[in-house]
Amino acid sequence: MTVAIAEGPEEDLRPAPGSRLVRRLRWDRWVGRLLLLPFLLVLVPIGDLLYWISSRALPTLSLTTLTTNPSGFGGGLYAPLTGTVMLMLLAGGIATALGILAGMYTAEFAGPGTASVARLGGNLLAGVPAIVIGYFGYFALVLYLGWGYSLLAGAVTLSFFMLPYVYRTADLAFASVPREQREAAQGAGATPLQYLRRVAWPIAFPRILTGVFVALAIGLGETAPLLFTAGWNNAPAAGLSSPTGYLTGVIWLFYDFPKSFGTEQTLAFQAAFLLIVAVIALNVVIQIVAERARRKLRGIYR
Repeated sequence: MTVAIAEGPEEDLRPAPGSRLVRRLRWDRWVGRLLLLPFLLVLVPIGDLLYWISSRALPTLSLTTLTTNPSGFGGGLYAPLTGTVMLMLLAGGIATALGILAGMYTAEFAGPGTASVARLGGNLLAGVPAIVIGYFGYFALVLYLGWGYSLLAGAVTLSFFMLPYVYRTADLAFASVPREQREAAQGAGATPLQYLRRVAWPIAFPRILTGVFVALAIGLGETAPLLFTAGWNNAPAAGLSSPTGYLTGVIWLFYDFPKSFGTEQTLAFQAAFLLIVAVIALNVVIQIVAERARRKLRGIYR
């Protein structure tokens, strides 16, 4: 038996021309286009700054510059470059380890009162001026502990400056793990360590990488915490107790030198260019690693 279904006119769901919905949709479309204008306005001075630095750094930047120590009113950037790498490895390692452990503790184990105090302390530390942290490192490490101007004193002081950015990102990353994942792990009999290692860490890892990048990028551009702790050295640091040069110190020391004194001002532009390249390279590498980690999690949880 065949049942015939009467077909009536299809209902037109399109909003009427000139209606309030049409006006709102049109306004939303124009607002989205207008938001590109502030973005372009920000790109103009950034592009001009990059061109200004690159045009003064690239013509004289060579392999010799990167493999020669500063000397007199010229030389190269080998010692400051290696000093910057060592400072970032030490300071970044300290800040990353302590920040992740602290974020894991406040998000997973600490009580509400302890977690609130720790988060408040992290926010306050992030707002402390760099010069204040530099003075603290000078009095606490250089003078009180007797480390003197050294690579170790500079790295530890710089890690204090970088720590709150890693900590707050790690805290938010672990706290944002879906509750269902925690409950499923607990229901399956997982210990807290197994839950952190096999469930929470893979989910939080991409976000933690963002905090590590922000900390490293900020640390690369800081001078004040190092002026009072790392000292200066025209040769590569012989050990953790030796003073060291760094690229931001080249900019701070050499930029105001007139061109008639030698190539110090050129070295300052070259150091600034290398720092820009380092920040861009860090961003690209971390984004690639984070995206690979996100791909592994796709389809596992929302």
